[in-house]
Amino acid sequence: MVVEAAKVGENRYRERGGRYFEDFKVGDIYEHRPGRTVTLTDNIWFTTLTMNTHPVHFDAEYAKHTEFGQPLIVSTLTLAIITGMSVSDISQKAIANLGWTDIMLPHPVYADDTIYAESEVLSTRPSKSRPGQGIVKVKTMGFNQKHDIICTYERTVLVMGRDNNVEDAAGY
Repeated sequence: MVVEAAKVGENRYRERGGRYFEDFKVGDIYEHRPGRTVTLTDNIWFTTLTMNTHPVHFDAEYAKHTEFGQPLIVSTLTLAIITGMSVSDISQKAIANLGWTDIMLPHPVYADDTIYAESEVLSTRPSKSRPGQGIVKVKTMGFNQKHDIICTYERTVLVMGRDNNVEDAAGY
């Protein structure tokens, strides 16, 4: 992907990230980088922030006696990180997330695992009710540093078209 930049003043440019609806092609796969190493601190903060009180996520002594033998990274943090990793490729120019489906978490994530992700474009279609915008559906997969699949889901987003650019209107 070519990074676009808009001239916003003399000798001044502003980066414009993301893809317009017309840039998505069915079958394309976007590798989301950089990876993200998850820490125990990330996990404790997230469980506290979201009021997830299951001790397997923050009580090492409790977790030691489970089948996992150590605290698990809370699954919603895993989902949030993988989704965040995909923003610059999938939804930087989105108008709205329309939904997530088929969320699967086939392998646990532990502190100090590094997460990588990729998304495949499954379908695209112009919006019937919003001219100049389109609907993009992707399948996203998250992996750890050992290439174990840790999360998969399908996500549908409404994306602005190249001629319906709110960035220009908003002064971006």
